[in-house]
Amino acid sequence: MRFSIVGAGAIGAYVGACLARGGEDVTLIARGAHLRAMQEHGVTVDGQFTVPVEATDDLAAITGSDVVFVALKAYSLPAMAAGIAGHLRAGAATVWAQNGVPWWYADGLDSVDPGGAIARAIPRESVVGCVVYCSTEIVAPGVVRHVEGTRFSIGEPGGGPSDRCRAIAEAFARGGLKAPTSKDLPGEIWLKLVGNVAFNPISALTGATLGELGSQPEAVDVIRAMFGECACVAEHLGVRFPVALERRMQAGFAVGDHKTSMLQDLEAGKPLELDCLSGAVIELADRFGVAVPHVRTVHACAKLLASRSGTVA
Repeated sequence: MRFSIVGAGAIGAYVGACLARGGEDVTLIARGAHLRAMQEHGVTVDGQFTVPVEATDDLAAITGSDVVFVALKAYSLPAMAAGIAGHLRAGAATVWAQNGVPWWYADGLDSVDPGGAIARAIPRESVVGCVVYCSTEIVAPGVVRHVEGTRFSIGEPGGGPSDRCRAIAEAFARGGLKAPTSKDLPGEIWLKLVGNVAFNPISALTGATLGELGSQPEAVDVIRAMFGECACVAEHLGVRFPVALERRMQAGFAVGDHKTSMLQDLEAGKPLELDCLSGAVIELADRFGVAVPHVRTVHACAKLLASRSGTVA
């Protein structure tokens, strides 16, 4: 299969390197020093393997791809959607590997798709949902540290099996990754979302790793309250969580000495992914008349942090 990886940062470069190692035809689309390093030396994962890759900053490389794996930050999608759509071949699959509430999941959410720009550009029939259970970091241009996880749950927005999901799963497996077709993608989306809504902004506000977030009872109480508020919103959407939320919280703390992606972005001077996380939960809460005071408070503080640090998306 021919894959294009749009946004080949920490996650995208890791996925692309694994797919290339498995024998797939892969092109990585990135920019800056990271792009130049991949063009010259390929992608190195953990110092364990290096694989040569095709890499470019030109979205035209999407042309002819069977699968376009989009690993951009959610705030980048509205400006990039038309460019991606302009190079899609008929029948191509687009796999959306973003944090938070996906643009295709809930219609009319300005926090994730302002003005509906993404929905207008991307053919709905191309969409394959994806929930990422993988932590990676760029430790140097072209060098990715794989922290944990190799699972990328995928699924059709309408549910059910499909030939293209099976083909994507097989390609991922050849590269040493797992891409099971989820029987309940909304449940998986929200299970990851509740953690990101709480862990990510609090880690950015405090500078704490996941393990450190679980070390202070008062912080744990706030996180637990945020989990509960998110669950109340999810209930109005008919979401059923696949595991208990207490277990989800403790599993996050158990990751230990790992910085969340939001804390990494803050330290790197990059915009913070807030609107698709706590922003989307607040927008949905307002739609359903659900009180989410802890989520609102943390969101407001994180937005102020982003403004003061010059990292507003």
